[in-house]
Amino acid sequence: MQYRSFADMSQSITCNLHLIPEDVDLVVGIPRSGILPAITISLLLNMRYADLDRFLEGHLSGAGSTKQHSGLIGSLREARHVLVVDDSLNRGCAMREARERLSHLYDDVKFTFAAIYVVPDGRDDVDIAFEVVRLPRIFEWNFIHHIYLEDAFVDIDGVLCRDPLACEMDGGAAYLRFLESAVPLYRPTRPIACLVTTRSEKYRPQTEAWLARCGIAYNRLVMHDPASSREPPGPVREARFKGEIYRDSKAMLFIESEHSQALEIARIAGKPVLSMERNEMVNPGAWGAVAAFQKLRNFDVNARMSDSPLNSRRALKRRLKNMLPHAAQGPVRAMATYLLGGMRGVSASEAPEWNVRPAQKSAGAIGEQQGAPINDLAAPTGPTDAPKHARGTVPS
Repeated sequence: MQYRSFADMSQSITCNLHLIPEDVDLVVGIPRSGILPAITISLLLNMRYADLDRFLEGHLSGAGSTKQHSGLIGSLREARHVLVVDDSLNRGCAMREARERLSHLYDDVKFTFAAIYVVPDGRDDVDIAFEVVRLPRIFEWNFIHHIYLEDAFVDIDGVLCRDPLACEMDGGAAYLRFLESAVPLYRPTRPIACLVTTRSEKYRPQTEAWLARCGIAYNRLVMHDPASSREPPGPVREARFKGEIYRDSKAMLFIESEHSQALEIARIAGKPVLSMERNEMVNPGAWGAVAAFQKLRNFDVNARMSDSPLNSRRALKRRLKNMLPHAAQGPVRAMATYLLGGMRGVSASEAPEWNVRPAQKSAGAIGEQQGAPINDLAAPTGPTDAPKHARGTVPS
């Protein structure tokens, strides 16, 4: 499981600024996740910024007085080369939509499309890829809303709410007040496969009431029964309790508050654990016996999370497409459209039209993040010529 934090994204951007063409004069972010990297780039390069929606409406964000300089454009009419940025690319839907929405401006404005993180099969969908990161992957800015939560185990204290203070751990009235009125840290927008907590089973009514009041959906709630364990209370017993439950499940991610427990849970279960304390993913040894067994046992879940061609028709089509030489992809698509149209009893002229325009390519290639491993074995792609733009007008 790959994980990238805000700090990782900032470092990747900083190390790959040289990939951005020198004549770019405006940075546009694709809402919502692309806004933060776009603003980061615009601040580092001292350029004007706009999100995609406001750009198409003809609005440009302001610039502080300390950022003014002679090269800073004053309005959208002055923009000649726009960098369009998203945080990541997997299926490429957001990037394709952005290209379509901007297509009427291609004559007067040059566009370069970039993503900070791309899957290996998606490198041809952007002009600049800052870093290649394979699936499964999760980011600090989307982990609590990701579909992976439906296959994840999540701790409660320290993740969904703060940890109780020492003065609240009296087992009496103070602890009950904490259980009933703890302030949520995160509010997941997807149902969680299982909540695992070392809270005693006798506090289940208060815990369930708090979860319902906060609107946190889940399938199971596993609580600790002190009478079932012979080990003395402490972090070791808590980590073993969580690790064994995680190990015996089909879940592929555990989100844990304490780093020391995250290490032990990953060792016991042989599966990845996200440590909230260190803000990093703890992955067990790839060649460990437990980890190897879990990969085989959870092959179906891992294939779904990895968007494997064995599990996804879309992933298989994209993998086959990338195996073809670039020049052959257009004719093959046209032939497939013609054949499918004939099989459905329609003429070739009535068949759906494929968009075979090649992706723009700037002078940038795929950048490698310095000081961090790049999760791709393929060589970076080289620069290619950008296509000519279609006619259109510039927004005012």
